[in-house]
Amino acid sequence: MAEHYNLDPNNIPAPKTGKIWKVFWILLALTAVEFILAFTVSAGFFRTSVFIILTIVKAFYIVGEFMHLKDEIKVLIYAILLPTAFIIWLIAALFLEVGTVY
Repeated sequence: MAEHYNLDPNNIPAPKTGKIWKVFWILLALTAVEFILAFTVSAGFFRTSVFIILTIVKAFYIVGEFMHLKDEIKVLIYAILLPTAFIIWLIAALFLEVGTVY
């Protein structure tokens, strides 16, 4: 049986762009905070820490919204987050221990 499609040009549903705009404004606000911080706070541990935290927040938000990970079950989320955390820990440990070799 053939499917019936509504090809009436006067009956086009309105686009659902509200969520996209919400994500856009949130990411724009986070980027603006990073930008302002880059030009107002002198370089140091505080600025670097805030940049890292904001970057991680933006990354989790992008993954949650655009890859639909926030709608998945918790086991799948942990299956992605735990190996990532261990890789980050490994990189940090390698950077901290590189000074002991020389």
